[in-house]
Amino acid sequence: MCHIPVFCWITATVLEHMLTTEQRGELPKTLTDLYSHFLLVQTKRKKNKYDEGYETSPQELTEADREVLLKLGRLAFEHLEKGNIMFYQEDLEQCGLDVTEALVYSGVCTEIFKRESVIFQKTVYCFVHLSIQEFLAAVYMFHCYTNKKTEALEEFVGKYCNYTVNLTLDAFLRKALIKSLESKNGHLDLFVRFLHGLSLESNHRLLGGLLGQTENIPEVIQRVINNLKEMNSSDISPDRSINIFHCLMEMNDHSVHQEIQEFLKSENRSDKYLSVIHCSALAYMLQMSEEVLDELDLKTFNTSWEGRQRLIPAVRNCRKARLTSCRLSETSCESLASALKSNPSHLRELELSYNIVQDSGVKLLCGFLESPQCRLETLRLDSCSLSEISCDSLVSALKSNPSHLTELDLRNNKLQDSDVKLLS
Repeated sequence: MCHIPVFCWITATVLEHMLTTEQRGELPKTLTDLYSHFLLVQTKRKKNKYDEGYETSPQELTEADREVLLKLGRLAFEHLEKGNIMFYQEDLEQCGLDVTEALVYSGVCTEIFKRESVIFQKTVYCFVHLSIQEFLAAVYMFHCYTNKKTEALEEFVGKYCNYTVNLTLDAFLRKALIKSLESKNGHLDLFVRFLHGLSLESNHRLLGGLLGQTENIPEVIQRVINNLKEMNSSDISPDRSINIFHCLMEMNDHSVHQEIQEFLKSENRSDKYLSVIHCSALAYMLQMSEEVLDELDLKTFNTSWEGRQRLIPAVRNCRKARLTSCRLSETSCESLASALKSNPSHLRELELSYNIVQDSGVKLLCGFLESPQCRLETLRLDSCSLSEISCDSLVSALKSNPSHLTELDLRNNKLQDSDVKLLS
């Protein structure tokens, strides 16, 4: 996120405030921490910010602040679910925000919510960044949970008799995570990370009553952490599963991260069994590494087949990828195709033998061969049950882009004469 100018501005705003006022507490270590501090900084600005600057003494949110922020949170949440990032006056009024007052331009909201240019003779409003909309949406939904606002909860996690009334914190967060993982485009991922971070007592203290009282006792928090570590996401994209690891980090649980660091330093890696959450963490750390991995061979990792699929995103940062006999599904092929299209692409050798990737999977992968970023030299598709449709996709991809390919292995596929002619 440090590549995003607005995120750098949010970070600088918080650090400047903490380092130049009396509030010199511990610096934020998670996104939720950072955005909670940012929200406080904005609410502590005077209406005439140029005359009076920042508040220099600790001050809790006033009732008026809380009311406005929760209305903004409702707006943020309801439109996040719909995928909206721009709002009209009627959207604000529906959430109880009166735009005729100075609320939108006051110190409370001056750099959280802003007025945009006129489109079709209508004034447009938006949050200054999508991540702020996601954070306020999480604040609002957490407030609904702690205050047992069943209608909002039922719309979000579903209706199960008295389930939403007696919903425990760990069950609520689990339902929220499942819903986010079911999203096709990941539009709830950061929102759910914030939700998990807001469950910590430190953020409850920081936001001064905005979230309400909850059962954040150590046993419940530990159940939330255990749920994250044991989450089954076999039908979910490996890229999306990494968000489970991010949720752990938002809860200040660094155990998985530390275990993977020890694993990477170990000489006998095959002795260490990797759970699926370990694999998500490892995939994240490998693809974020500044060093390009020379070879990634999924068979060398002591894990389940689901764990191997969770390692697929690391392909975007290696030169040779060996995914032999990994039971690739269409979902994992989508993740692989996404990894292959990264820019720049370091991949020179791709081994996919003994996977029934199906026509849809081959078509996804051929998108990489068509890409100008593709520098692939070796492609092995031995025993992949390629059909005539698969061959058509492969031929089209090879024709459309000046290929760097020097080796193409298609052994043990029942190719017809017509397929061979096309490939030739």
